[in-house]
Formats: sequence, C-alpha cells, structure tokens
Amino acid sequence: MGSPSGPPFDPDDPDRARRERDTEPIPRIDPDEGPGYGSGPRLSDGPSFSDDAGYGDGPGYAGEGRSGRAWVRDPEAGYLPPEISEEELAGLRADASGATPRRVLPLEDEPSSLVARYLFPTERYRGEWKRHWVHLVTPIIVGIAATFVLGYLSGFLAGQDVGALTTIAVLLWFAVMGWVAWRVADWWYDRFILTNKRVMVVNGIITRRVAMMPLVRVTDMKYEQTPAGRALNYGTFVLESAGQEQALREVKNLPNPNELYLRVVEEMYEPQAVEARLGKEQDEAKADDGA
Repeated sequence: MGSPSGPPFDPDDPDRARRERDTEPIPRIDPDEGPGYGSGPRLSDGPSFSDDAGYGDGPGYAGEGRSGRAWVRDPEAGYLPPEISEEELAGLRADASGATPRRVLPLEDEPSSLVARYLFPTERYRGEWKRHWVHLVTPIIVGIAATFVLGYLSGFLAGQDVGALTTIAVLLWFAVMGWVAWRVADWWYDRFILTNKRVMVVNGIITRRVAMMPLVRVTDMKYEQTPAGRALNYGTFVLESAGQEQALREVKNLPNPNELYLRVVEEMYEPQAVEARLGKEQDEAKADDGA
C-alpha cells in the first residue's frame, strides 16, 4: 500500500485549522423548517427592499422600516404593511400651523342652467365660481361718487330755478346707475368653470363669450397675487398652451387662488384621486341622508 497523497500531518501547521474548516460538508436544511422552503416563512414573503426598509435604518430584514412599525405577517397574503389610523392621516393633511387647509367650494353641486348648456354628456362637472367681489370695486365707487356729486348738483340747480339743468343732472345719475347695474349683472353671469377635461370662462349678457382650454393642452399655469390680493384673497390665473396666445390666457380676480389652483392641478395630474374623493363624499352624504 502506498503512502497517502498530500503533505504529512504537522500539528504545528498554522493553516491546518483553516483547511479543515473549508473541507467540512455543507449541512442539509429541512424543507419544513428553513426559511424559503415549504410552508415556513419565505424570503419573498417579507417586505421588498425600498426606502421604507433601508440598509442603514435598523432591522430592515426583520420587517421594520423607518417609521419603526413592524410589518404584520398574514398566513395567506404574506407580510402586510402596518395600518395607519385616521387620526394620523388627519395630521398629514394638516398644515404646519395645525389647521386643515381651506376648501374652495363651487357655487352649486350641479351645473347651473347658465353652464349646463356648454357641457357635453360625457364631461364631468367639477364646479363653477364667480369672480371675487373686488371685481365690482370700480363701478361701486363710481356709483357712490355719482350719487353724492349729482345729488348735490341737482339740489343746487333746483335752488337756482334752472329746471332744464336739474333734469339733465337727474338723467345723468340714472345713466350712471344703469351702467353700475349692468356691470353687476355682468359680474353675476361671469363664471370660471372646471370640468375633468377643460377649464372655461363664460361671460356676457347680450353678447355671450365662451373661452375654453383643454387640460391636456395646458403646458404652464400660475397665479399672481398683488399685496391687495393677498389681503383680500383673490388673484389672477395665467395659463399657457404650447407657447401661443390663447383666448383663455389670463383670468383676473378669481377667489381663493391657492385652493383653486391646487384643485385645477389635481384635476390635471391626479384625476383618479379626485374621482375617489368625490365618490367618498357622495357616499357619506347618502349615508347622512339615510340616517
């Protein structure tokens, strides 16, 4: 019998322990006990590697993310994310001061007869708004000034026994007040309209003007507020479409511009979220009516 191959046994060899460890057989894992086999917890059942379970944020492999909440394991669905209570969601919806953001509500839940004629059947109505009352400041100031000036003038002329001039002053006052009433009526029929497909402006009493812009064509939208606008909560919307001048480019004196701006942007980028929220509100309203 020949001598065994390999180097002779040396008890003082420093590499002997390493060689014995490297040549140890690989142990077999029971399919019913080891992770990733059989009915035991599989590696694919845990949370995926995402920002919520990062490498540097603690025990990511144990199913606990940056929020400190442990994932819940369901025997059928695997690991499920932690549930967030309604109180926590309310905190996320609040702003830094702790107050919930204001909501800009439309005039009516359903389109008025003035607006309904311009909507096609598959279009979903989102709301209509009149311009801010500051739009009437100029005609109201003119009416008040005309009342004082022409009233004083007609009284003075009546004392001078000049009947013709007094009549002219009174007729002039009626003409000014008629112009003021016209401007107020024009403001009442002037509407900014939002649907799920476009924004519109309808105005005019005798000569009706309808301007619209599809939401998919809006390339840029902003609103501007002067110091007076910030104090009284109104602003001017500026809409751009493919760098061209449009009929609906500038809409002045809209109320609650920040909230209205967010509402239009949400309709542009998150229409599914709008549908879900409106559906939930309608269900809650029906439940309240049933109660």
